[in-house]
Amino acid sequence: MTTEAYTSKPQGKIPNSRFPLLIHRNAIPGGGVDAVKSLFRKNGWGNNWEYPGVYEYAHFHSTTHECLGCANGWMEFNLSVGESGWTKVRIEAGDVIVMPAGVSHEDVGHSDDIMMCGGYADGRDWDNIQEAFLTPELYYAACKSIMSLPIPNLDPVTGQPLHQWHDAPSSVDGGWNDWRDGLDASS
Repeated sequence: MTTEAYTSKPQGKIPNSRFPLLIHRNAIPGGGVDAVKSLFRKNGWGNNWEYPGVYEYAHFHSTTHECLGCANGWMEFNLSVGESGWTKVRIEAGDVIVMPAGVSHEDVGHSDDIMMCGGYADGRDWDNIQEAFLTPELYYAACKSIMSLPIPNLDPVTGQPLHQWHDAPSSVDGGWNDWRDGLDASS
């Protein structure tokens, strides 16, 4: 297994996260719905689902961190991470994305046999936020919710503490002040 880490910063009304998005490659050799969901549950990532893909529009979650495991086939994601602000990544059966709350993501292509599994830290409930529908007040509330979330006890794949998240720089406002200052400057 290898792990890739992608950093992000606030952009527009997408809060992103101070925590890196992680992609564990070949985390579950061969994939499989039962294997993926079982590993997630074992490591405290519940409220599991399985579905032939994920939403085909950009969205993020403010109430929980998410893990997405490819159980079968392949999928291409557009993620609000990286130097340019958006990065396209392809995952295949056995790969797992550990997605911090606030990072926007969408399905931009997948195989006919795609099957994805999801899970949420401590089995939390998830919300579905799209940048286009956020008012400044709703954006602020989403940032506040994201900042109040604890770091999950364990990585959904390794079962170890999320050292990459514990070692991440602290953040005071999740980008709210930068975004608000941009509004003030354009007034």
